[in-house]
Amino acid sequence: MKRIATLSRICQEKLMAIIRVETIERAQEIVDGCLEGNISCLEISYTNNNAGEIIEQLKEIYQEKIVIGAGTVLDSETARQALLKGAEFIIAPNFNLEVAKMCNRYQIPYMPGCTSMTEIVEALEAGADMIKAFPTSSFIGPKVISTIKTPMPQVPVLSSGGVTVENVADWLEAGVDCMGIGTLLSKGTKAEIAENAKRLRQKVNMD
Repeated sequence: MKRIATLSRICQEKLMAIIRVETIERAQEIVDGCLEGNISCLEISYTNNNAGEIIEQLKEIYQEKIVIGAGTVLDSETARQALLKGAEFIIAPNFNLEVAKMCNRYQIPYMPGCTSMTEIVEALEAGADMIKAFPTSSFIGPKVISTIKTPMPQVPVLSSGGVTVENVADWLEAGVDCMGIGTLLSKGTKAEIAENAKRLRQKVNMD
C-alpha cells in the first residue's frame, strides 16, 4: 500500500523540508539543494495559491526521487485539490475531521497539528497517521515530544519548527519520528540549502 510506503519513507528519513514558494524555478533550486544533502521529503505549503501546481510540476520532474505532500491544508476542499495534484500526504496546523475522512477515503497519510492530549486522541481516533506538534515545537522544543510520548508512547510525532543543526540529537533522543524544517531548507542559495541539508543528514545518521 502506498500509504504505508509513504509513512515508512518519512519515518526512515527523519527530515522533511517545509517549503513556501511562489515559482517552480525557485522550488527546483530548493529541491535540488535538499536532494544534494539526501533529504527527499518535502511539504509544499498551501499558504501560496499555486501550491497545487508546484506539487504537480515537482512530482513530474523528480518522480520517485522525492515524496511530496501538501501543508497548511485547513479543509477537505483543499485536501481533495492537493490529492488531485499528486500530493502524497496531507499536513495541517489544525485537526479537521472532514480532512481526516478525505485522507482515509483515498488512503493518504494525514498529519494534523494538535496541542492538547484531547486533540491528539481525537485525531488518532479519526485515523490520523502522525501528529504534528504545532505550534508547541517552536515554543517548547524537543521536550514536547517526550511530554507527548510519556503517556502515549505509540503516538508518531512530527515536529514543526525549533530544529537546528545543533539540537537534532536532542529531538531524536526525545523520540521524534520526523522533523519538519523550514528556514534551513528553504532560504538562501541552492548551495546554502545543500550545505544545511548535508549537516542535518549527518547529524541524523550519527544517531
